[in-house]
Amino acid sequence: MARITYLELPVADTARAKAFYAAAFAWPTTDYGPTYAAATTGGADVGFQADPDERTAAPLAVIEVEDLDAAQTAVERAGGTITQPVFAFPGGRRFHFADPDGHELAVMQPD
Repeated sequence: MARITYLELPVADTARAKAFYAAAFAWPTTDYGPTYAAATTGGADVGFQADPDERTAAPLAVIEVEDLDAAQTAVERAGGTITQPVFAFPGGRRFHFADPDGHELAVMQPD
């Protein structure tokens, strides 16, 4: 079953976001470059995206699926619009889409 497993937050400063969530909730983080880090929460993990060219305008829910290509076909058939084509990232591949109300989400398939 497809489920939300990740939430990506657009942030101005990755170090500041990491410090806040570590202090507030004791979430450990892993850096994936100078502008991206992820926190392990024990539930859905949280990413902090500070690259102005890569971050979304609002928090981005990421839905995990077993078959990325089938999910993309289903999203398009249901009326979704692909906003970012499939790309690879450390741990898998994903694409972004907008639902009919304009909400942007992502779908990922782990490696």
